[in-house]
This record gives sequence, C-alpha cells and structure tokens, in this order.
Amino acid sequence: MPTSLFAFFAILFTSGLDVGLIIFPLGEFPVYATEAVYGFTNPLAIEFGFWGFLIWLFYFVTTFYFCLVEPSLKLFEIPWVKWINNAIVITTCAFTGYLFLTYLPDYLSGVTTFQQYLIAGMVLMIAVLSSTDIRYVKLLSLSSTWLFFVLIVLVWQYGGLGFRGLAENLVDLSQYFGVIHQFIMPFSDYHAFYLFWWFAWSIMIGQFVARFVGGLRTWQLLLALLCIPSIPIALWFSVLFGVYERNIEITGLLNGFMLLVGVVFVVNSLDSLTRLYSSNLNWTVAEMGFRKYVTLHWLLLYTLILLYRFTPLRIEWIGLVVIVFYLLVTTLIIRYRRDLQTHDLTRNKAQQT
Repeated sequence: MPTSLFAFFAILFTSGLDVGLIIFPLGEFPVYATEAVYGFTNPLAIEFGFWGFLIWLFYFVTTFYFCLVEPSLKLFEIPWVKWINNAIVITTCAFTGYLFLTYLPDYLSGVTTFQQYLIAGMVLMIAVLSSTDIRYVKLLSLSSTWLFFVLIVLVWQYGGLGFRGLAENLVDLSQYFGVIHQFIMPFSDYHAFYLFWWFAWSIMIGQFVARFVGGLRTWQLLLALLCIPSIPIALWFSVLFGVYERNIEITGLLNGFMLLVGVVFVVNSLDSLTRLYSSNLNWTVAEMGFRKYVTLHWLLLYTLILLYRFTPLRIEWIGLVVIVFYLLVTTLIIRYRRDLQTHDLTRNKAQQT
C-alpha cells in the first residue's frame, strides 16, 4: 500500500509508539538515577536504551521478514500460525488500553473509578470506529506526529532548558551508544519487562509497517527504522529530563496537553492493532457489517483490558509466547528455505528479462 513519503515517515514513527512514552519517563528517571543496577550509565541513556535504536533494529528484522520472506513462504497463512499470530496482536492491543486505564489518574486528578473505566471505554470506542476506514491511518499518524513535536517544544520551553541545556542532555543521552551491548540481554526485572513488551509489539509492527513500505530499498528501510523514531524520542527524553532535573511539576494546560497527546497515541495504537488483526482474520466491516464489527471488537478488547486489570494476565506472558513463536517460525523457514531460494531465482530472472 504505497503512500506519500512524509505520511510513511509519520506512520513509521507512530507505529511503535505507546502511551507509555508519555507517562513513564518522569517516574522512571529517579529510579534509574538511584538504583545500582542502572549505574553503568546515566538515566537519560538508560531511558533511551529502553525505547530507541536497538529496539527498532529488531523491528527492522520483523518488517524485513513480512516485506520479503513472508510473500514467498506464506507461513502466516498456515492456520495454527495465523491464529497464534492474531492472538498475540489482540492481547498486545488490549495491553495498550490497560496502560491507559491504569495511569489515567496520574494525569487526570480527581477522576473517580467509574469515570476511569468510562473514559477508557470511550477512547477504545473511538479507536475501533477509526479502524473502520483506512483513511484514518494517515490522519492519526500525522496528528500524533505533529502533536508530539508540539509537545516537545512546549515542554522544552516550560523547563527553561534552552539550546545549551538541550545539547548537554543529548550528549548525555548519546552515551547509550557506548554501552549499547548492555541492552541486548535483560539486566534487571524492569528491563526484562520492557523486552517482553517489545517482543509482543514486534510482530505487529513488522506486519503493519510492511503494508506501507512502497518502493524503499532494504538499506533505506533500515535507516528509516533506526533514525526516524529515535530522533524525536531522543529529543523528548532530553527536554523531559530537563524538567525532572529542575524538579518542575507539570500542571495545568501543559498536563492537559500531555494527556491529549497520550490519548491520541492510544487511539493510534489501538486503531493500528485492531485494523491488523481484523484484516488477518477477515473480521472486517465488509464481512460483518458496521454494527457487528464495532460491537465485536470493542467487547473483545475491553474484556481483555479488564482481564489485565483483574487477573494475573501479564504482557510478559505474551512476550514469552512471541519468543517461542519466533523459534517455531524460524524452524519453518529452515524447512521451506528451498521454496524461498526458488522464488528468489524466479524473481531475479524476471527482473533480468
């Protein structure tokens, strides 16, 4: 599904973003600054290591698979592979809604428990409705991108960081690249949580981004995945760390704007995930009708959100399932590698003629 270059950049940037990018860092900086396990570098580098660069290199692998390998082997059309894949996408989708439900009171003071569940249900409904039309993909991605950049500028000004302070924080953040090897394997329980979370996300991102790649070459896709999301993430963490360093509390309109951006991120994530699994399973508006589509997906996802809330269900379980699933898919790739080689030879001959 080719799209304009800027729209593709926006889709790429927002595909792997979650509301946690907005709500987590201010609470994480003090932990990274004080606990010994994170002492091998500074808090900014730790935060970036949990969200940027190396994670997106992993996402490149899954995107590469769905762009070049899956069209040849069609492993994800095997019934049991298809159902496991979509179960992972659905439960990952619900976890995004669960995060929003859980952390909403931190950004909306005075909200009652009933209002908390009501707002989460309304945001989920907006996401399900937006997933009914492909046109909303670009709208949500572009909106998320521009709102995020506006938020970066507002927080930068609010914290009084200035250009020099921003540059100093970016230098501190760049220390991540000197210890990048530390982030390959989990070095704390919290880091393990993030890795399992990103494993759960990776299968969705590979499938979703592959639909919008268009005519990009492999090296261009690699650079795009490494740089496009990481640059704004680095800027965001740097300005937010300036607020933390100065012990400035974010309140009032800026807090409200952060909540707005978080809501747009949630809607964007839920829309993308719902759109993906509904298409994979043929649970689309065209097949089910508008009312049945909206009712099914809203009830399914809200039920799973409540399961995350009231049962031991955890995203770590989903990440572990993904790891095992990848091992099984790798075994299938090895088994059918001759089919892949034959397809490559046929394609090369077709290009030569």
